[in-house]
Amino acid sequence: MTSRATIIEQELWINNGVSNIVDSPEIPYTAFNPSTEFETLNAILTVSIGDTIAFTIHNNDSLMHGFNIKNVTVPGGPYTIAPGDFITVDVPFENYGAYIYYDDYNYPHFKSLGAAGTIMVGNTEHPLFYWNMKEHDKTWNVATTEGVYGPIEDYAPLYFTINGLSNPETQDDPLSRITGNVGDTLVVCIANTGQMTHSIHFHGYHATITYSSANPGHIHRIKDTFPVQEMETILVYLVPDKIGKYPVHDHNLVATSGNGIYANGMFHIIDIVE
Repeated sequence: MTSRATIIEQELWINNGVSNIVDSPEIPYTAFNPSTEFETLNAILTVSIGDTIAFTIHNNDSLMHGFNIKNVTVPGGPYTIAPGDFITVDVPFENYGAYIYYDDYNYPHFKSLGAAGTIMVGNTEHPLFYWNMKEHDKTWNVATTEGVYGPIEDYAPLYFTINGLSNPETQDDPLSRITGNVGDTLVVCIANTGQMTHSIHFHGYHATITYSSANPGHIHRIKDTFPVQEMETILVYLVPDKIGKYPVHDHNLVATSGNGIYANGMFHIIDIVE
């Protein structure tokens, strides 16, 4: 039996706000949210192969923004969206994988404000977990909101997040905290929407790469460490062989801190039971 392709209506708002992580730095932040209410988590979208997302993207901010999807053809795009305006566009997703939708206006500045989310295309019968990794430079973000677009060499992030959160807040995030039973197949969708490479290291277990946007030749490799380049994605299948609680974190240890505070960055716990 073949599944019938579906058109999925997806309305998103580009909202502006602040992120208070680790030591409450009030970092200016922008995100694609499913309502007019700001949150640091960009909407996570999951569709089947062959589905079409009928996007309506509202600019709920006072700044000009954009919309694009990496490695996917956006008909008529990329788009710019004036403050208070909106666009509509139907985007078909024909291939298995993980894709990044993002604000490409004055790239990478507005993307660095946080406006980049993930779209998972493919099999959804297994438990899914999502890691949307970003790093943040408050000075850079403040300047961007003021219309000053600094050179990349001035970018010096001190804060590191998963789904808009830092450890220990990540431990309460059911989207990213990997939980399950021995023998389960657990799917982890990892996207790097920041500007530096992040290398995710699993303690206790190995996982199998099923998709890599940057390195298709790595598919089927079984590893415990997965470098993910800027604006790239990977999908891994984890089948736990034993019970236990093990850390998973960025191997670039500066990214496990927040403003120098350890371990208040990209750090998580895998929790596997019988």
